[in-house]
Parts: sequence; C-alpha cells; structure tokens
Amino acid sequence: MTTPRNPRIAILGFVLESNRNAPVSDRQSFLDSLYLDADAINHELAGDRSRLPGTVQGFCTEMDRTQRWTPVPILLAEAPPGGPADHRFFLEILEDMRAGLMASGPIDGVYISEHGAGLSTQDDDPDGAVFAMVRDVVGAAVPIIATLDLHGHVTPRMQHSVDVIVAYLTNPHVDQLERGCEAAQTMTAMLSGLKTTSTLIKVPMISPAVSLLTAQGPYADLINYGQTLVSSPILNVSILAGFAPANASTNGMSIVVTADAGQPEAAAAAGQIAQELADRAWADRHRYKAQLTSLEDAVALSREVTENPTKPAIILADVADNPGAGGRGNTMYILQRLHEAGIKDVTVGMIIDPELAGEAHELGIGAQFRAKFNRSETIRFSERFEADARVERLADGDCVGRHGLFEGRRMDLGRCALLSLDGIEVVVATARQQLAEPAFLERLGLDVAKLRVLVVKSRGHFRAGFDEHHTPEQIFEVGVPGLTTPILGDLGLDRVPRPIFPLDPDMEWKAPHCK
Repeated sequence: MTTPRNPRIAILGFVLESNRNAPVSDRQSFLDSLYLDADAINHELAGDRSRLPGTVQGFCTEMDRTQRWTPVPILLAEAPPGGPADHRFFLEILEDMRAGLMASGPIDGVYISEHGAGLSTQDDDPDGAVFAMVRDVVGAAVPIIATLDLHGHVTPRMQHSVDVIVAYLTNPHVDQLERGCEAAQTMTAMLSGLKTTSTLIKVPMISPAVSLLTAQGPYADLINYGQTLVSSPILNVSILAGFAPANASTNGMSIVVTADAGQPEAAAAAGQIAQELADRAWADRHRYKAQLTSLEDAVALSREVTENPTKPAIILADVADNPGAGGRGNTMYILQRLHEAGIKDVTVGMIIDPELAGEAHELGIGAQFRAKFNRSETIRFSERFEADARVERLADGDCVGRHGLFEGRRMDLGRCALLSLDGIEVVVATARQQLAEPAFLERLGLDVAKLRVLVVKSRGHFRAGFDEHHTPEQIFEVGVPGLTTPILGDLGLDRVPRPIFPLDPDMEWKAPHCK
C-alpha cells in the first residue's frame, strides 16, 4: 500500500451525554455551546484552537507534528450534558455531516470525536447512526477512528462501523489531548497499511458515577490492568463503564479490544483479552457502590471546619445536581440547609440561574436585594429559595480553563455574579456548566487556597480542578436529591436491558467465549 501524500482527513463529531430525565437538548442547546461548520472549524484551526474539544486539539496537533496533511472539517456539534437531542434536529446534523462528506472530494481517513452516551428523542444509538453514516459515505477501505468518553456506550453498530475506538483512560477526564494524539498516531499507521480487528463485549452492569474514579477503586484497577495488556498484537484496550442516567437499551459496560489484524492470531488475542477483562469486571461488581455523606453530617462537618481553623478545608460535592451529567445546577438543598444552620465562611458554586445573574448585573456591585433563586424554574428538584444578598463581584464573557478538565479550553459562562448571603458566598452563572475549574471562581476574585468550605455542583471532575489544595480525604459526596443522583434506584431505570446488575442482584453471568 502506498501512503497518500498530504492525506485528507475529515473531522466531525456529535457530542452529547444524555440524561433521560433532563429536558430535551434542542437546537439552541448546541448553538449556545459549540456548533462549528467547516468554515468555523477552519477558523479555529488557524487560531489558538481553544474552542475545539480537547480530543480534536490533540488529534490535529499530533497530525501537524508528524506529517503534512489536509484537515477536511465537516461539522462539530456539542451540547452540555442534558436530555436526549431533539430527533428532528439530530437528523439535520446527520444530514449536514453526510452532505459535507459527500461534497468534500476524496477522503483518506476520518476522525470522529464523540461522547458515546448520546440519545435522541427517538433513537437510543445516535452515535451509532453517525458512525454508520460515515462508513456508508466513505466506503470500507477508508480508515475511521473515533474517540469516546469512558462514560459512553459502545454498540455493535458503532464497533462494526469504525476501525478503532479510543476511549479516555482517566476520570476526571484529563487525558483528552493524549487520546486525540493516540487517534492521530493510529491514523498515521493505518494510512501506512495497518489493518485492525476488534472485539466488543457488553458486561450487564450499571455503576453509580461516583464509583468510577480512576485514581483508585475497582474501575481504576480494571483500567490499569487492561493497559498492561497493550502489547503486540493488541493496539488498544478501552473500557467504558457507561452512563447510568441515560436509562437506555444501550446501557452497560463496554469492553473493546483492538488488535493488529496483520499479526498471527490477532482476532483470537483480542477476544481472549476482552473475555478476561469482562470476567474481572463482573467478579468485582459488588465493589461499585456509592458511599455518600448525609446532608446533616455535611452541615456538622462544615460547622467544625469553619469554627476551627486548625482543621483542613473541605469540599462538599453535590453529585446529584451535576451539570456535567444533565443536572440543572440549581437545586437548593445544601445551600438552604447551610443558610438555615447559620454556617459562615462557605462558598457555593456554581448555581445556574440566568435571571438572578442578570438581576445582579443590572443592580451592580454593592447592591443589596432579595435574591430569588429558581423564580421561573419548573424542573423537578429545582425548588425556589429566597435570601437577603449583596452583590460582591461581577464577570461576563469568555473564560479559559487553567487546570484540570477544562485546561486550555475556552468557554462562555455568560453573566456571572458573586453574591454574599449572610456569610455564604454564592457564585451564580448563566451558562450551564459544572464547577470543575478554579478559574470559574478566580475570575470573581476568590482565592481557592483560602476557602474553608467549598460546595461544588459537580460529580467528579472538580477533583482534577481543585487538587492543588484539596486531597481526596477532604472531599465529601453529599446524598441529596437530583437528576444525577448516584443512587440507581432513584433514577427510574425502566429502559435498560434486563437482567442487569445491580437491579437484578442475584443474576448470573459469564463473559462469552470469543473466537
């Protein structure tokens, strides 16, 4: 095979992590977040690339470093984690991608950046629809490589439609650039003649998101072991735990092992490793449990820390209202209880309330007023709360992350305000985003190192953003209600394949033998 000179690589992606209980992700959800057509992608590639997903940045940077190539931008559509995509709009995205590919001329390869846990209002596998469409357009001979979030779901349609699936290895997801680079390196190898074979095994288990960290715990053990098996002929081992709130027919753990098809017994080796990893995951299934701190214990901890300066600072994680998993970022359970208890020296962030943030901007710094949270909200759990407040700081416009998940990524949080509620500082934002980035606080004059009690609307990504000053021992995940609760029995999982653990605790299962 002759390696193409200046290969033309198409770039596209549909990125959505879907929570079945959250409001539908409509056209505006994508337009407000990231919706880049070919011209817009080219504009970003010619600039600092900070608006592009980290995986795309990594892919393009590595391709630039290793060879002359021609990016062929198609479409990148990304919405914040939320409800299923409006199906009609998803079909428009799919058709625009198809038209872009067909009009782009000869294509030597395709890179797809997706999440993998997407839904539409009529389809549990829109990611598979994207993958299959790409294969249909470019044909069987053109290499297609996709990167996925490790909370994604891999379906047979996805596996059969692409040559290589590369999933994140870290949670919090701090390896997006690296996985993009890996995809580029594999693309280069495929352009030089590499052929692949892969095995997919679905393990019938759903795990609460708080048990899926990769620094330690059962998921860390499984991923780390999998990486020790990556040697010839094995090219990649991806273990995707899935996303429980999707409540979909695609739920379950996905294990994908990809091998060099040119090596002897490659397919057999991939199958054997996939089977071994699936059996290990199943044997460890009882370790995937949520360990939450009660609200009353969280209040008591906060009182101890704020009244005793010798005690280390703490983070209270509102994991049930995580905007990074479809939560609205505006439930009041923790804030209201701390306020009622008279706890001082607490910082809460970020409460997503466009109306309140807008009012603070209109009133200006120093204004004292009656802050009304969730005055127009109708979503379950997002109850109203009122308190006297003072506007301390205001911010608006773009923000570039400096540490953790969003490092180097440019985003617009809209109008933001720092309010003081009788000793509790509350960061209010307009655009729905989880508090996983210290810059979100620092731009409002807050010094993270000096915060005694920090309440974050986030599930786990904040751990990478705030690890400069907070160790795992200083973090407490609080058990309160919300759309992203890790208590699986509260998610209403009525669409997942059955039997599945732990909904069917007594079920038996063994990984299939893969030839």
